[in-house]
Amino acid sequence: MTGVLAGLEDAHGVSFATCDHFVGTSAGAIVATKLATGRALRRPSEPVSPAADGELGAPSWAVNSAMAVAAPLASIGLRLATRPAELTRVAALRVAVREDRERLNFRDAFPSRRTKFDGRLRVVAVDRQSGKRVVFGAPGAPYASVAQALTASCALPLVFAPAYIGGREYVDGAIWSPTNADVAPLGRDARVLILAPMASPHGPWNTPVRALSRATMLVEASALKARGASVRIITPDRNSSVSIGSDLMSDERLEATHAAGYAQGLSV
Repeated sequence: MTGVLAGLEDAHGVSFATCDHFVGTSAGAIVATKLATGRALRRPSEPVSPAADGELGAPSWAVNSAMAVAAPLASIGLRLATRPAELTRVAALRVAVREDRERLNFRDAFPSRRTKFDGRLRVVAVDRQSGKRVVFGAPGAPYASVAQALTASCALPLVFAPAYIGGREYVDGAIWSPTNADVAPLGRDARVLILAPMASPHGPWNTPVRALSRATMLVEASALKARGASVRIITPDRNSSVSIGSDLMSDERLEATHAAGYAQGLSV
C-alpha cells in the first residue's frame, strides 16, 4: 500500500496527505494514520522503473460493469446482511481470540500528544462481544486514542491478543471487511480511492479468501457509487502479488514488495 501510494504521488504530482478523509482497516489503518498525520510515504532505496503490466487489479470495464449492476441493491444488501453477520462473528470470536498472543502497542509510534482524531481519520475494528463494526474517529464512536484504535484494528485473532478499550474487547476490522470502504464520509462529487491488497485477482495465496475479499469490496464500492461517489480501485498486479507471496504476515520480502508496489503506482 505504501509503495503504490508513493508511486502514484510521484507519477501524478499529488499528495495523499491532503485528502479530505482516510478510512483504514488493520495494516491499512497504519498507512491511513501516517497520511492523516502528514508523514511522508517511504520510497524505495534503489531506482525503480514503472511496471510493464501495471494495472488497477481488474479491467476498469469489468469493475464499472459490476458496480453498475450492484449499485441499486448494494446499500440494501449491506443493511440486511449486518445482523446475521454480527451473530456469526460473535460465535467465531468466542473460540478464535487468544489472550496469550502478542499484544500490539502503537503508543510510541503514534503518541497521543501528537496524534489525535481530527475528523478526517477513521479506523475500523470489531467489538468482540457484539460482533458489531466500530469506526473509531467517526461521530458517535467510543472514545479511543489513535494508538488504541490502531491496536484494535490490527488485533487479528489467533495472531494478536485483543485490544481493551473502555472495558470492551476489540479485534481486527478485517473480520468485518478487509476494506470497509462503505464507511467513507462522502461530500458532493466525492472521489474515493480503494486500496485492496487482499482482493487481487492474482495469486499465489488463498483463492477463496481473495474471491470473498473482492466480492465484499465490490459491494462496498457499489454502495459508494450509489451515493454519488466516483470510485477507483487498486489491487496488487501480477508482480506485486508474486512479491507478496503466500504468507501475508511475513516481512521477509518487505523491500521487494514495496518496490513492486511503487513500480505499479508509477504505471497506473
